[in-house]
Amino acid sequence: MKQEKIIVKLGKNSYSVSIGRGLMDNIGAYVKNILQGSTVAIITDDVVAPLYLERARASLKRSGLRVVTVALPDGEEQKSVETAKHICEELIKNNIDRTHSLMALGGGVIGDLTGFAASIYMRGIPFIQVPTTLLAQVDASIGGKTAVNLPSGKNLIGTFYQPKAVFIDVDVLDSLKGEVFAEGMSEIIKHGIIRDANYFGFLEENLKGILAGDKNLMIKMVAVSCRIKAEVVSEDEKESGLRAILNYGHTIAHAIESLSSYRSVLHGQAVSIGMAVAGRIAVLKGIFPEKELEKQNRLLRNAGLPVSQSKFSPEDIIRALKNDKKAKDGKIRFVLPVKIGRVIITDDVDDALISKAVDSVFI
Repeated sequence: MKQEKIIVKLGKNSYSVSIGRGLMDNIGAYVKNILQGSTVAIITDDVVAPLYLERARASLKRSGLRVVTVALPDGEEQKSVETAKHICEELIKNNIDRTHSLMALGGGVIGDLTGFAASIYMRGIPFIQVPTTLLAQVDASIGGKTAVNLPSGKNLIGTFYQPKAVFIDVDVLDSLKGEVFAEGMSEIIKHGIIRDANYFGFLEENLKGILAGDKNLMIKMVAVSCRIKAEVVSEDEKESGLRAILNYGHTIAHAIESLSSYRSVLHGQAVSIGMAVAGRIAVLKGIFPEKELEKQNRLLRNAGLPVSQSKFSPEDIIRALKNDKKAKDGKIRFVLPVKIGRVIITDDVDDALISKAVDSVFI
């Protein structure tokens, strides 16, 4: 059975990311080797639970572990202080103590919520990530960012809290609908643009096979994306510098998500639109060739992602940007490409330039 393993190197907080096929049915044996306590509380949602909960629970029980389950409704709106409080209350009811562990079984919302709850419950208990969407596999499950949203903005309350391990089973991707799989491709394409031109080329050459479900290509793709993110996180765990490049496309994306109340636009779709805007800003600033922007946008479109929007005005976007947690003293920070494989971080982007770029994408 082919399996890739990547280490996120963070000293005493280091952990492994295992990528392969069939991991879900063997999760108990993996967890037993990593965690100390006798109980695992699985945090999941009502979409993932019917698909994978029983398989994960059965595997854990075969390894002699007691299993508790907290199932939440699906949706980004669950990323709230109220839901985090509900999780903690359920853990108390089930006698979960500091020797026990949490398992995030689901997409990015479940991963963020579980990590956040683990970081605050009894001042911190261990947790592992078992991501079930492509987006969570290559992004949210790695790096230790946990958060909940406020009505005024996304991820405004959160912690840096690393998992003990990440287990990625690419077989679970078979259950994803087209647009949900595609939104994960936004982060994957982002990794090529910010860090690795050769990887971007691999995606261009192999996109048809990836979209057709070739598992060997998927394992390679997920492994490279995880390796890129692991390298960045290992160099800058708490986003004091380099890690900010992972926010390429996210400045505009968070504004879109806030304006849509986190409901009508998928995160990956918003990131794709955000990359189109950031790329256009870079072209307008004269630091990114138009031809490179066309390459980026073509790959995004071919992956089933949007590179334009018609819902919000430039004024709406700029107003929402001012509330973003990445704004410093009222100045909005952007990650901008200078070529495929390299980006810069700058706040030297005025409202007029943002408005012009947004005008070209929000049609």
